[in-house]
Amino acid sequence: MYEIGRLCVKTAGRDSGLKCVIIEVNGPMVVVDGETRRKKVNVKHLLPLDQVVKILKGASHADVKNALEPLGLNVRDTKPRQKVSRPGKTPSVKTVSGEPKKEPKMAKKAPVKKTAKKD
Repeated sequence: MYEIGRLCVKTAGRDSGLKCVIIEVNGPMVVVDGETRRKKVNVKHLLPLDQVVKILKGASHADVKNALEPLGLNVRDTKPRQKVSRPGKTPSVKTVSGEPKKEPKMAKKAPVKKTAKKD
């Protein structure tokens, strides 16, 4: 029933109600793509439809888009993530201006009064 190219509707999650096509089958989990995000989902969260599209196992997003356009489905376009350069660590002793950091002032404790013992 769940085969590569089978059109389905997501019934649970963020993409519920959107149509997708099965790309890979791995036991109770399948990889889907289409109007939904390309994602590995449980078959319990899918409702299979009667239509089957001819695609290969592990088809690319472009192949899925070309296969679903004749059916009138709007395929979600995904953008690859931009690699963001992270700033390096700054030394903990010096600040950006080059001056040493001041140590935080400690709160002064109230002096303890010593009382002499009376015999």
